[in-house]
This record gives sequence, C-alpha cells and structure tokens, in this order.
Amino acid sequence: MAPTALLDDLRAALGADAVLTDPDLLLMHQRDEADLCAAGIPLVVTRPRTTEQVVAVVRAAARHGVPVVPQGARTGLAGAANAVDGAVVLSTVAMNEIREIDPVSRIAVVQPGVVNAALAGAVAKQGLWYPPDPGSWESSTIGGNVATNAGGMCCVKYGVTTEYVLGLEVVLASGEVLRTGRRTAKGVAGYDLTRLFVGSEGTLGVITEVTVALRPAPADSLTLVAVFPSVATAGAAVAEIAARGLTPSLLELLDQTHLLAIEAYQPMGLRTDAQALLLAAADTGARAADDLAVLAEVCEAVGADEVYAATDAVEAAALLQARRLAHPAMEKFAADAYPGGNGGLVIDDVAVPRGALAALLDGVARIASECEVPIGVVGHAGDGNMHPNIVVDRADPASVERGRRAFDEIMRLGLDLGGTCTGEHGVGLLKRDWLAREIGPVGVRVHQAIKSALDPAGLLNPGKVL
Repeated sequence: MAPTALLDDLRAALGADAVLTDPDLLLMHQRDEADLCAAGIPLVVTRPRTTEQVVAVVRAAARHGVPVVPQGARTGLAGAANAVDGAVVLSTVAMNEIREIDPVSRIAVVQPGVVNAALAGAVAKQGLWYPPDPGSWESSTIGGNVATNAGGMCCVKYGVTTEYVLGLEVVLASGEVLRTGRRTAKGVAGYDLTRLFVGSEGTLGVITEVTVALRPAPADSLTLVAVFPSVATAGAAVAEIAARGLTPSLLELLDQTHLLAIEAYQPMGLRTDAQALLLAAADTGARAADDLAVLAEVCEAVGADEVYAATDAVEAAALLQARRLAHPAMEKFAADAYPGGNGGLVIDDVAVPRGALAALLDGVARIASECEVPIGVVGHAGDGNMHPNIVVDRADPASVERGRRAFDEIMRLGLDLGGTCTGEHGVGLLKRDWLAREIGPVGVRVHQAIKSALDPAGLLNPGKVL
C-alpha cells in the first residue's frame, strides 16, 4: 500500500500535477533502454522544476526511508535509470531551462532536463558549439549525459562529456546543495569534485544545474567512406591512422550486420556486400581536403576495397545519419529475427587501446561463433570504443543464456586487451561485476567509502555501479 504520508509531503512541496501515481505512468518509468536488466515498479514519479523542489523530494524520501532513483530521458543503455520497487523516481525532464549562454566566456548554464540537441541548436545561433554528441542527442538530456559521462561520434577528436563540464549544482542525500567547479577558463582550487559527480550515475547526488564549456563552431566537415573486406582490416586501418598522428573529427565503424540492418530500416544505398565500413571526417577548414586525402591513402594501403568521398555537405550529412540509425535499425533487426516482441538486443560497450582494436574485433567474431548468437559490431573506432550488439530471443532461456555468456566473454576479452568495461554507456546494473574486476578490491573499497560518505543510508539510486 502506498505510504500516504510521503505522497502528501511530495504533493505539498511540488503540487499534485508533479506527483504521478497513475499505474501506466509508473510502468513507463520503470527502466531505461538497456535490455535484460532488472527493474522494479516505483511508488511515485516526481517532476520537480527547481532545485528547491528537488531538495524537498530528497528530504521527504529520506524522512520515510524510501530510495530515490534519478531519471532523465531514460535513453541510457546500462540500466542506470532503472527503478527499484517502491522507489521515488525523481525525473528531471521538467527542469529544461537554458539559463545562460555567455559567448565571451564560452560557457552555458543549463538545467539537467535540457535536451542535448536543444543546447546545440541554441549555442549554434551564437556561433558556438557544444561537442558531446551521443547517438541519442536528439532526445537525451544534459543531466543524463553528465550522470553517465556520455560519449559520441566526435570523441575521437574532442573528448567525452567530462571534458566540457566546468561546474555543477548537486543536491546531496542530506538535502544540502553543493556547488562544484567554476566558470573561469582555468581553476585548480581544491579537490576536483565536479569530475567526481560526472559519471556517478545518480548514486552520489542529484544534478540540478550544469555549467558547460563551449567551443567556436567548427568548419564544415568533409567525409569519406572506406569499404573493407573484414572488420579486422578496418581495425588495422584505425590503428595505422592513429600511428600516423592523424586526427579525424569522426572515425566510425559499421560491420555488415549493421549495414544490412540500416539498409532494411531505411534504404540509403549502402554497400551491404561489405564486411565493414569506416566513416571518417575532417573539419580542419582549408586543410580538410588534404587531410581527407591522407586518410583515404591510409585506408587504401591497409586494404580497403573502395574509398569514396562525399561530394557535398548534404551527402556527408546523409552518411552521418546512416550511422545514427544504427541503434533503431538493430532493434528492428532483433524484432524481425524473433517476432512476437521476443527479439532482445544486449548492447555491449567496451573500449580498448587503438592498437588492440583489430584483436577485439577478431575476438568478437570468434565469440559470436562459439556462443551461437548473432552479434553486430558498431562503434567509435577512432577511440577504440566498440558496441557489440548481441541479438537474443527473450522467449528462449537458452538463447538468453548464450547471449549473457557472449556478453561476459566480450567483457573479459576487453579487459585482457588492456581495455575498460565501459567507454561511454556507464556501469548501471549491467556491468557492476565487471567494474569490480576492472578496478580491483582497493578500488572497490574507495568507491564504497565515497558512497558511504555522501549517502550513508544508501538511498540514492541503490544497486547501481557497485
């Protein structure tokens, strides 16, 4: 039975329209987009609009000993936003104000519910650019991007979200409001608390405001496609590009499974006979054509069957859109493979040193064969961050078990190659065991000590990360 006193407290603080208990809405807020991760049914979904209202939610939940699960747009892929039974879901989607854009300091101050694409569009009007661009940029929020330290396609040159977060406002488990970081171009005062909260997945506090760094808008990109006879050959090309000191603004890989899935989802004339495709771009202005020519030369020398340069910005944008369609296309691929709503997609996220990329790709192919599951590979090849997509039949326990085994084998391979269990999706529920293996017992104790210091009752997003 719902604890009436807690609901009364929440309605008094937020108003009845921001306190949702409709069963259908509760089900909608159970989970993010990670497949095969446990999720509970929350007691209530709250939609605060201000920091003060977030404080009220956190304090009310603490008084009643009820967990708080922060959520943004729920586009995550690791189960970090999944609810637990009886929790208060604290949705930040109504906190969607861009509070400031300062073209002199090149910063923006935003609430966490601002959608990534909305911020990008707003700053572009002033000749500025917010580089982090996760695949879900048209729907994912800045708060969620910060909480998971999201990456994207431009990371190979411009880095992940943490490189652009200058300061945060965070509501702690105690209900206190902490401000971290700075607005200045430089600043080294005290511990770097900002980076502590970036990537903490709502386990240490609720982010209520973000100050991000902006860049001048880059020159238009020139784009090329290189077609390869194998994914390992494409991986070798990536290693050679890095060894030559080249800095493409984008370097993405799609295997044949993804090319077939994208073409079936939205026909674009892709080379579906190719085993792998590299999509590369250069945004170096007057030098871009020369830089692209060098990238093409490297791809041909390593063994590309064909190299094709986009002729104009429209064609380049179409190629980029093809890459952005990879996730929905694979969801349809899984649905078609196992009709009746049984097709599941377990999306892995492993990053290895660039020189180990070919070994990772070869290993994933071997694992797919040994575990007898379809696995498509796509990802940010330029920084060694790949997303093997494992297709399973949810209705068949044996298929699910083979998929889980493949997932674990890919994780083990990534760590053995000197990599990490997550390059950008975060840990959430999906990778807690693998995080523990990666950081070791001392690392686990340090993580637990930080969590205990900031959230002694363990009410913030329980069960996530560790």
